[in-house]
Amino acid sequence: MRILGFMTGTSLDAVDMAVLETDGEEILGFGPAGEKKLDPGCRALVETAIKAAFQWPAGTPEPEAFGPAARAIADEHIAAAEAFMSEHGLLPEDLDFIGLHGQTILHEPPIPGRPVGRTVQLIDAGRVAQALGVPVVYDFRTEDVAAGGQGAPLAPIYHEALVRWSGFHAPTAVLNLGGVGNVTLVKAGGALEAFDTGPANGMIDLLMQARTDRRFDEGGAAARAGRVDEAILAAYLAHPYFSRTGPKSLDRFDFSLDPVAGLSLEDAAATLTAFAAEAVARGVRTASQAPLRLVVSGGGRHNPALMAAIQDRLPLPVVTAEEAHWRGDSIEAEAFAYLAARTVMDLPISFPGTTGVPAPMSGGRVVRP
Repeated sequence: MRILGFMTGTSLDAVDMAVLETDGEEILGFGPAGEKKLDPGCRALVETAIKAAFQWPAGTPEPEAFGPAARAIADEHIAAAEAFMSEHGLLPEDLDFIGLHGQTILHEPPIPGRPVGRTVQLIDAGRVAQALGVPVVYDFRTEDVAAGGQGAPLAPIYHEALVRWSGFHAPTAVLNLGGVGNVTLVKAGGALEAFDTGPANGMIDLLMQARTDRRFDEGGAAARAGRVDEAILAAYLAHPYFSRTGPKSLDRFDFSLDPVAGLSLEDAAATLTAFAAEAVARGVRTASQAPLRLVVSGGGRHNPALMAAIQDRLPLPVVTAEEAHWRGDSIEAEAFAYLAARTVMDLPISFPGTTGVPAPMSGGRVVRP
């Protein structure tokens, strides 16, 4: 199958796209990839929906703000796909399916004291299918959470396919540095272990957006100019999340910027960068097998301060996706193309070792034009 995958992350930055050829098990070919920056009007509607989600009592009708945001996100995907397909000479009949993640506005996994979780990825998938004339696979997380799983991370089965495609020896760890960090351990024998490590780019981005006109710490410049506040770092790391074993997952808003409010911009950035790096290192150290290497994807791999802080804390090679000959900016979009194929083939997308579900299970829904 040839599938166009989409991913929109919690940074509200862009719609990422990538074409993958796969049978749901092997990677058979890579097609073009690209991105479309998120329209500010759409971003504003999503931010309104996020605020409404914070105040949404469980078991009550969804907030009115969800509908306009879902339509705006769909329209962003439609515009992105039309420009992308035109640029690369793709027709609707050239694609078997589209795999859509949607925009996460709420992620409340089950935890002690909250046995029933909720997760919401907004998008009007039917609108996308109708506009593009291609069947759409979407809503990959809901069934997992309903079954008692964390609903995240979902990319591990694709990470395992990439490790096989690369011919890497296991155990190999794959780290995605997005708003939240998540790590996959592909164990000797092919079994998977995965969990969210902790906040990654998300808190640093929110800091920069709150105090400057920048959306992120470009080049890690602010962090490299500051000093880590060790007391605040220790307080962050004392959070109960870090004493729980995986599988486990986070929302990017589970940690507050309040502890660094009294620090300079540079010291706050340095402290949050050290927090993200130490969370990764602790996660890797708790893995059941010591990995031979750590391959890093996601936007955080472009932050040299964060990458250096991770390498300083781990006694193994830390390499970027590009150094592994992967497409670092496209891995999550490729992953949702891969998950779409697995959904269509009724193959599992989440596992006891990745999300904590009782048994391997499929997920996702299909809507046709």
